[in-house]
Amino acid sequence: MFHVGGARSALFNWALALQQPDGRLVLRIEDTDAARNRPEWTEGILRALSALGIDERDPHFEGPYFQSSYADKHREVAEALYRNGRAYYCDCTREQVQERRGNPHLGYDGYCRDRGLGPGPGRALRFRVPDGGPTVVDDKIRGRVEFDHSAIEDFVIARADGSPLFVLANVVDDIEMDITHVVRGEEHLSNTPKQQLLWEALDRTPPVWAHLPVIVNEKRQKLSKRRDKVALEDYLAEGYLPEAMVNYLMLLGWGPGGDREIMPFEEMVPLFRLEDVNSSSAFFDEKKLRAFNGEYIRALDVTEFIERCAPWLGSESAPWPAENFDAKVFEAVAPLAQSRVAVLSEIVPYVDFFFLDRPVEDEKSWAKAMKPGVGREMLGAALERFADPALEWRAEPLKEALEEVAAAQGLKLGKAQAPVRVAVTGRTVGLPLFESLELLGRSRVQERLRAALDRLGDADE
Repeated sequence: MFHVGGARSALFNWALALQQPDGRLVLRIEDTDAARNRPEWTEGILRALSALGIDERDPHFEGPYFQSSYADKHREVAEALYRNGRAYYCDCTREQVQERRGNPHLGYDGYCRDRGLGPGPGRALRFRVPDGGPTVVDDKIRGRVEFDHSAIEDFVIARADGSPLFVLANVVDDIEMDITHVVRGEEHLSNTPKQQLLWEALDRTPPVWAHLPVIVNEKRQKLSKRRDKVALEDYLAEGYLPEAMVNYLMLLGWGPGGDREIMPFEEMVPLFRLEDVNSSSAFFDEKKLRAFNGEYIRALDVTEFIERCAPWLGSESAPWPAENFDAKVFEAVAPLAQSRVAVLSEIVPYVDFFFLDRPVEDEKSWAKAMKPGVGREMLGAALERFADPALEWRAEPLKEALEEVAAAQGLKLGKAQAPVRVAVTGRTVGLPLFESLELLGRSRVQERLRAALDRLGDADE
């Protein structure tokens, strides 16, 4: 699963990389925890990034690299920090620390700082946090952030078996890969003083830090995969266009200025500045995203719209038998559907009645349209009028014919056509009725009107 927050972070980094001729977005898979890393998950990340337009086809993309491949370098740096006195070995257990401090919530107390322990079984390597003073993080989004050293415990950088922890491995990899900017979510801000201390201990200039605002739902709660729809893949599978997702995600905490929001990514890139990112939480408004997507769908060329709909029309999940699908019918109706769908998966209920042997049975639509004094009367009169061989089977003559029937029944067209629409398409809302009748054909329309009349007759018995 690729979280939309991660997608937003990737896009902000990508925009920065594209602004420089030799800029690079470095994809590093931090796989030192084998239990939380699988090859298929890496493939999922690569697919998700590619959908956003971030992949090896562009020279600004580099990777993927795997953190586990640099384990020897991590160990080498850990040993160097020990030799120069910036780290020390500790054999304290969690229980011993808690017993000494008398509070399970307090951190490590520095007990082994001056014991002079060397490496050995059960001894972890801790970084020696400087006494007194703060570490100041200059954040491009949040400004100057101070972290007092008294609140930072001597943190572990390598386990007793010599394997490095993430905090050290991450810094070493950033140095080895010449990382200049670290742009990530707000939740990582608390790790930053430890990482900056390591950069300074290694006599290197820390990168530019930028911590992006947290993304929240409509209740202003941080987006959670346990509660919210957060997977980029789920949105794409539903029929959100990648370019619409990119546009919307870029606006979560940043804006190009002015009133314009619908904007291609390539136009956003030169305008993007980390200093303009808002530090306040960003609301993930799915209704707004849906509206964005509808705009992008309507802007497609009809031919491309037809191609984009193909996965939903030809998939095994389509409700009609594969042999029932008629590409020419869909091509004819595509412009009508394109102006109505907000996500591509909605194409199915808009056109299913063309390719099903019988329309779907929507009980709410049926009850609303087939009211006494309207349903049976309109269906019977329409069936009789549509049977006239002199009636030209085109949208406009069909509309005029039904208007005549409605007038004879003392009804306005809007109310009169509802029973016909439900009998033929199964729903009260959908594509323009008369264009649909034309494409469906006289015999199939008559067949469905008769079936609806029969159903009304059965209900009366």
